Amino acid sequence: MAAQSAKPERKVVHGDIKLNTDPKLASRFLDVPNMPWEKTKFPGIEIKVLYSDDEGRTTALFKLAPGAVVPLHEHTALEQTYVLEGSLVDHEGVCGPGQFVWRPAGNQHEAVAPNGALILGFFLKPNRFAYGEKFFTEKGER
Repeated sequence: MAAQSAKPERKVVHGDIKLNTDPKLASRFLDVPNMPWEKTKFPGIEIKVLYSDDEGRTTALFKLAPGAVVPLHEHTALEQTYVLEGSLVDHEGVCGPGQFVWRPAGNQHEAVAPNGALILGFFLKPNRFAYGEKFFTEKGER
């Protein structure tokens, strides 16, 4: 007879943490492959907004056609980008498939996808575009 390993007893530290049963606090699952791509005001750039709130926090998938340009803009808060396909290029470098770049508040740049790209972007606040365009997720601005 094989010896059974005993599970170590764990002490509960935060007794108020239990499985969620409140519908307001439930997880939200998205069927991303079946969500439609939405055109933006920027030629060759489409978006799927995965999360957005009134504070400006946004998570979105961006599809950039070959040669598409994200015009000159400033990040008003931390921005994080994970490149799934293609590449995103700016004056600071190249971010390719499987690579991640984050930019601090105040970072200013213009980005191009020379061969197209699929990227996942995380924003804490909307960007400020040099020519007055609004950020992708501001109401009525896609």
